[in-house]
Amino acid sequence: MATEARREYISWIGGVRRAGVVPWLGLLLVALLFVWLGINLAKTPADFLSVTLEGLTLGLVYGLVALGYSLVYGILELINFAHGDVFMLGSWISLSVAIHEVGLTESSSGWHVVWGLALTLLAAMAFCGILNATIERIAYRPLRNAPRLAPLITAIGMSFILQDVGLNRLGPAPVSLPNVLPKGTVFTIGGLHYRWASLIVALSTLPVLFLLVWLVQKTRQGKAMRATAQDQEAAAMMGINVNRTISFTFLIAGGLAGVAGLLYALYSTNIRYDQGFSLGLIAFTAAVLGGIGNLPGAVLGAICIGLIQQFNEGLSWHAGTSQWTQSIVFATLILILVFRPEGLLGERTPEGG
Repeated sequence: MATEARREYISWIGGVRRAGVVPWLGLLLVALLFVWLGINLAKTPADFLSVTLEGLTLGLVYGLVALGYSLVYGILELINFAHGDVFMLGSWISLSVAIHEVGLTESSSGWHVVWGLALTLLAAMAFCGILNATIERIAYRPLRNAPRLAPLITAIGMSFILQDVGLNRLGPAPVSLPNVLPKGTVFTIGGLHYRWASLIVALSTLPVLFLLVWLVQKTRQGKAMRATAQDQEAAAMMGINVNRTISFTFLIAGGLAGVAGLLYALYSTNIRYDQGFSLGLIAFTAAVLGGIGNLPGAVLGAICIGLIQQFNEGLSWHAGTSQWTQSIVFATLILILVFRPEGLLGERTPEGG
């Protein structure tokens, strides 16, 4: 009886989907969103444009973290919850190198800032890349053939360990950084002065995305990564070193976390030991929204999340407050999983059985 009832329920759900009820509900929600945005644009166009720019900037910062989630999931189908905390430690190492080793201050200028930030970027990428690859070797590789729940729990455990390391290094209070980027204004819209610092941080994401797509699509190592993602056993039979390919993937994902850690520190000018948990969840939501495993989709999803956050907090007509931002972001995640589980740019795959 239970089996028969289950079959009837599945048949009913399939009928609802074929009838187009779910897609129509999704289209209605999207239409209401655009109506609300249109009214805000008509009422306060200058504020709308300034909020949009800030949302794009914030979304591109989130995109760097989301790329790491997508890259690892595309290879192992593992949600590496420790990735956000690797990003947090990237901010910490950036602080240590830029301030304590290179000696950058707000009065620094010229080549001192250029070579100082370049050295800091290399240090953050190397530190986070090696850390991420080490985590894969110690914590994830022994559980590769275990049930899916085991590596997932291990990833959560590694997240707490790294967060405690951050608490030990940074302390419980936010740590401020000097604003070492150019302090001028690119342009002014309404009451917003769009800073050079925001523009530099925003534009840094796009070259990283293009390089990453080129690496995955055009290089020999990228072909090995794609072959490993499709079938590890077949890839090994073709002579691909699967363990080395997976370690390389974690190394690249960690390097992305290092870049994101530095850019976020420069953008926000303060860091916290728990920033990896909150921003990691937002970046994971962005990766799912764009289509997890799809690199351009991760950046697109991150831009959408950044815009949603800024629209909610910055628009004047019937907008919310910062207290509702996370609720709206995760409600968006639930809706995308209901209406389009493969994400915005993901491909629908047939279910077996």
